[in-house]
Amino acid sequence: MSNATIRLEPADDLDYVERLLSECDLPADDVRSKPDCFFVAVQEGERVGVGGLEGYGTAGLLRSLAVEQSRRGEGFGTAISGRLEERARDDGIEQLWLLTTTAADFFDARGYEEADRSEAPPEIRNTAEFSDLCPDAATCLRTSL
Repeated sequence: MSNATIRLEPADDLDYVERLLSECDLPADDVRSKPDCFFVAVQEGERVGVGGLEGYGTAGLLRSLAVEQSRRGEGFGTAISGRLEERARDDGIEQLWLLTTTAADFFDARGYEEADRSEAPPEIRNTAEFSDLCPDAATCLRTSL
């Protein structure tokens, strides 16, 4: 696990975001329609991953968390999700939702709880992530901030 800190920067290189999401089999179809929602995690000048956060009042959607293959297992996923959660709190978000087909255990260990998609607020259910991009088989999780 990495003891170094990361910083999140606005994603000014959307090609990078799309490439990394695609390499990780995550939806990338709407990246260009929501560029302000995506962030690049940087450690010592090196891009190590990406993450997304969409805010809808007091509800938020944590999405598109991906770490470079060569940097996995170093704690960057935890660092990125932690920074996104901090940003969500700062933005007045009280509850975060997400969908995942591969990382339920990761988020469970961070205190997220499984929920039915129908329990998500309408603003979250109406996102492209919930309505179109993620398969019905994806696990829905939520946490209070």
